[in-house]
Amino acid sequence: MFAGCGGKARPVAYTDLTAKAGPLEFTHITVDVEHTRSQLLGVLARNNPGRKIQLPPIDYTRQETFVVAGGPRSSTGYALEIVRVQEKGGHISVVVRERTPSLGEPVQVRVTYPFRLLVLDSNKPVHLKWLGRP
Repeated sequence: MFAGCGGKARPVAYTDLTAKAGPLEFTHITVDVEHTRSQLLGVLARNNPGRKIQLPPIDYTRQETFVVAGGPRSSTGYALEIVRVQEKGGHISVVVRERTPSLGEPVQVRVTYPFRLLVLDSNKPVHLKWLGRP
């Protein structure tokens, strides 16, 4: 069956570089796919002026990077979770859910900037599905 003709979705391997990217601060919702290191560094630098950006090597001949950021949040209780990454119909679908703190959860009240930086084992178009968001 040809991709895009209703075939089954298959999982796509990815590496989460969020922790290795350091404490970046995206001040607005950001969704970005890049196919070169210089493009990714440009996006990270524009969103984090003056911060030193460090990334491990990425093989852009067979991989691409995907950034999703939710903008500022009011406490440490917020996080973006990757639900799944799969290929279906000729594109990659990244499904994200924002975890929000529950009442009484021990969190620190301070501005945080939840984001995820993924390296996808693909060079196909990427679509974001953000659960619970219009």
